[in-house]
Amino acid sequence: MPFTANRQFKAEPRMLVGARDMHYTSEDGRTILDGTAGLWCVNAGHGRSTITEAVRAQLERMDFGPTFQMGHPGPFELAERLVKHTPDGINKVFFTNSGSESVDSALKIALAYHRAKGQGERTRLIGREKGYHGVGFGGISVGGLVNNRRMFGTLLNGVDHLRHTLLPENAFTQGIPEQGAELADDLERMIALHGADTIAAVIVEPVAGSAGVILPPVGYLQRLREITRRHGILLIFDEVITGFGRVGEPFAANRFGVTPDMITAAKGLTNGAVPMGAVFVADFIHDAFMNGPDSAIELFHGYTYSGHPVAAAAGLATLDLYEREGLFQRALELEERWAEALHSLSDLPHIKDIRNIGLVGAVEFEPRETVGARGYDVFHHCFWQGNTLVRCTGDTIALSPPLIVSESQIDEIIGALKHAIKTVN
Repeated sequence: MPFTANRQFKAEPRMLVGARDMHYTSEDGRTILDGTAGLWCVNAGHGRSTITEAVRAQLERMDFGPTFQMGHPGPFELAERLVKHTPDGINKVFFTNSGSESVDSALKIALAYHRAKGQGERTRLIGREKGYHGVGFGGISVGGLVNNRRMFGTLLNGVDHLRHTLLPENAFTQGIPEQGAELADDLERMIALHGADTIAAVIVEPVAGSAGVILPPVGYLQRLREITRRHGILLIFDEVITGFGRVGEPFAANRFGVTPDMITAAKGLTNGAVPMGAVFVADFIHDAFMNGPDSAIELFHGYTYSGHPVAAAAGLATLDLYEREGLFQRALELEERWAEALHSLSDLPHIKDIRNIGLVGAVEFEPRETVGARGYDVFHHCFWQGNTLVRCTGDTIALSPPLIVSESQIDEIIGALKHAIKTVN
């Protein structure tokens, strides 16, 4: 099983057999409140009939069509709809099947772009400590989570990392932390070390999700944008988690008012119903490839299932739901209520920090001698005694409920977590 202690799971399996709206049904018949949107992805809630009907209709019409040298309408229509929500100038889409594929695709596009521009020496990639960019070799190379990297050798050459922005002086800040924008100047140091003309791209999560909801300090992303633009370096926002309303706008780029050159996405793109990812690309990057004879393949890259017809149908139906129900804005509407509920836990024992933005949050614990043990015990208690699903990432509990969550359900999630924290030593 992926990212699972398999022997531990086998001893006491947590099995889900059904889902509807805000709840799962467990194998033993309990109703489990979903505090995680599945795995950051079921933003419109579970079992939405319009998505089911769209998938069924597409399967009956055409289950699959070849995507190399052939096409079908679904991904073209979906791309046109999606870019209405991206920042100005980002109007092209390359479809993938996951966040990991989106990241590796974006990194390859960055390298190929510079080569197409006659700057093939720009091969260096820069990520960030505590960053998570999926599990392809490109993603774990630019990523900065040690356990994702340590078993897999030297990974890609020519990769460096900025410092993370999780600063102790910002602990228990409600919303965006004030201190730390100067950490973006790490990029200037790397430029001085390596030379700007060797660096292809910088990739960061605007909000680092898998590391425990690490927020960018005020002005940090703007500073990164200014530095990368001045030196001709591409800036990639990994929005696999923050995309599709999680932070109160379609993308974190919209929320922070910073336009990158590429955005990677997945998860909420199809509400988790069918695997699909995407790379949103600035027009100038796309245009750099559109040279040479018309018969030439501009980008030698792709996947069998890029723009899969069933995934595209699910994506269109999901986008309809987001737009019709105003879900991109709902996280912003509930942000203050969510923050107050989360920070009501701050006086409980063993809590090291609480972080939040939009409808995402994290409660970080002081570790025991075995790192991650306290976080796992809280997660375990929430599931078995609190009938609530939360996300355990080391000694941090991450929360990201579906955007349809009610205020009373916010209270239920926080109540289950509070009881677990009080019970677990």
